[in-house]
Amino acid sequence: QVQLVESGGGLVQAGGSLRLSCAASGLTFSRYVTGWFRQSPGKEREFVGAITLSASNTYYADSVKGRFTISRDNAKNTVYLQMNSLKPEDTTVYYCAAPKTLTLRAGVRSASSYDYWGQGTQVTVSS
Repeated sequence: QVQLVESGGGLVQAGGSLRLSCAASGLTFSRYVTGWFRQSPGKEREFVGAITLSASNTYYADSVKGRFTISRDNAKNTVYLQMNSLKPEDTTVYYCAAPKTLTLRAGVRSASSYDYWGQGTQVTVSS
């Protein structure tokens, strides 16, 4: 049974930093692209970033580029999202995701490419 568990969310002031973790069980993270998304109530899930198997490629939404960094520790089967220079508009629930297959159905930026999702972790940035 595949399980993804996010942690590291919380309350931070604007300009501050948080590091989210996504730990996987039942799935060897190193074999798959891993994505981070975020979603606010009533809105569609929004792509934040993704990292490829070998970590040789990372992808970011324009809204977070230069502020957020994705990395992975294959020995710990964990992927991280380092978030710096946080803004109030970054406030929402963040999810990590992984596909069932080695190839993605609709590209790294599409939520429909991912089959496994964590429960989400709340990030709140105060102004």
